[in-house]
Amino acid sequence: MSNQENGGLQVSVVMAVFNGERTLEATLASVLEQSGCTFEFIVIDDGSTDRTRAILERAASSDARLRVISQTNTGLTKALIAGCNAARAPFIARQDCGDVSLPGRLKSQYKRLVESGAAMAAGGVAIVAPDGELVEHCVVSSERLRGGLNAQNLEELVGPPHHGATMFRQDVYAAAGGYRAQFPVAQDIDLWLRMIEVGDCLGMDEIVYQAALEQGSISDLRRDKQVHCAKLAIECASARRATGSDAVVLANGGTIPLASASATRPSVRVARSRFNYFVGSCLKRQDPRAARKYFLRALRADPLHLRALARVMGL
Repeated sequence: MSNQENGGLQVSVVMAVFNGERTLEATLASVLEQSGCTFEFIVIDDGSTDRTRAILERAASSDARLRVISQTNTGLTKALIAGCNAARAPFIARQDCGDVSLPGRLKSQYKRLVESGAAMAAGGVAIVAPDGELVEHCVVSSERLRGGLNAQNLEELVGPPHHGATMFRQDVYAAAGGYRAQFPVAQDIDLWLRMIEVGDCLGMDEIVYQAALEQGSISDLRRDKQVHCAKLAIECASARRATGSDAVVLANGGTIPLASASATRPSVRVARSRFNYFVGSCLKRQDPRAARKYFLRALRADPLHLRALARVMGL
């Protein structure tokens, strides 16, 4: 589709959301306030049961760039497939609800891709704690990204710092086969490993995106499944390099068994304690005072969390 046919659009921002009412408005504003390129913002409401749909409809009524597609819940991968299929611009930028695109993000990534001819640009990311403390800045060089996307195992894999901070060419996305429904998680890793086979992938030093550590994220709740699917994506990539096809590996689910789920999930209280301890551990070097706050929260949620107690006591 040419720029004339799509109304001059340069970028389609694609986001899926499920019950995101708490952070949705800030995320929407961060995208709709972007300047320097013409864009549409496609949001897939993946069967939300909270106020998400009402927030989206209200925002769409005042900004024609926002396109809302409501559907029954299918999970992130299928929602992203629907969003990318609806995209009309030659470039697709990802966005996650709860995160923020920093000013100038779309313009910077679009310009970088146009000038370089590359398939994908991975922006730098500021990771922040729940109360807004900076945990770290994450960037990856183009050289490291290229090498990491040709990895032979999960330990060597290097991808974009964050799924939501990427922008890629729509034609390369289609040529690579797009997101695949067989990957309910780690769908981004599977896509990047196929995209590097079609075009160049660039890392950016510029911090263009802010991602929040959140309890209940996919990495938090579905870690075992995420690792399994990432390993499957690498097996598929190895098969393509060897035979030109990953169909057999994909059909059989790979050779790596999925770790059996625990018989019981931790209680909400224990899960909250573990999450706060993790955040405190991330902050303990650069911001000991903030770290102690999260260790205290971990201890309040679970007084039997001995490592949190040791941190609070300075042991």
